[in-house]
Amino acid sequence: MKDFFHIIVAGAIGALAAYFNVLLIPLVILLAVMLIDYITGMAGASYSGKLSSRVGIMGILKKAGYFALVAVGMVADYLISSALVKIGIDLKITYCFGMIITIWLIINELISILENLGELNVPLPSFLVNIIKTLKSKVEEQAEGKQIKVEKDKHNE
Repeated sequence: MKDFFHIIVAGAIGALAAYFNVLLIPLVILLAVMLIDYITGMAGASYSGKLSSRVGIMGILKKAGYFALVAVGMVADYLISSALVKIGIDLKITYCFGMIITIWLIINELISILENLGELNVPLPSFLVNIIKTLKSKVEEQAEGKQIKVEKDKHNE
């Protein structure tokens, strides 16, 4: 029975690695910045006297919600690409929403880390804060631009 469990776990991990393919590195980066954000957030809350177990639990739940959001994007990617293949259109794009959401969350976490460091009175170079905020707006603009283009293409058919 133990060997069967090991086979199932190994198979599941292999399947996930194959499925995540393109998203693996961004998801690892997201996990890393989430951990850094959580640690700096707890340090900032401790420094300002606002640390409580409720704050910590809410932070963990928020981070779990991020992965749920990425999962929703990945499911949307899968459903859209599967539906398009069924009607004879193969765009060869399988991770559009999942990737955009993951990158957007990474940038949000970077902004949050900078805010947490600011609470700890760590001097922050203004150019870094501006670059990250600009990055966020560019990702949002690109995502909205792609959405508008797809909607226009649908109306032209």
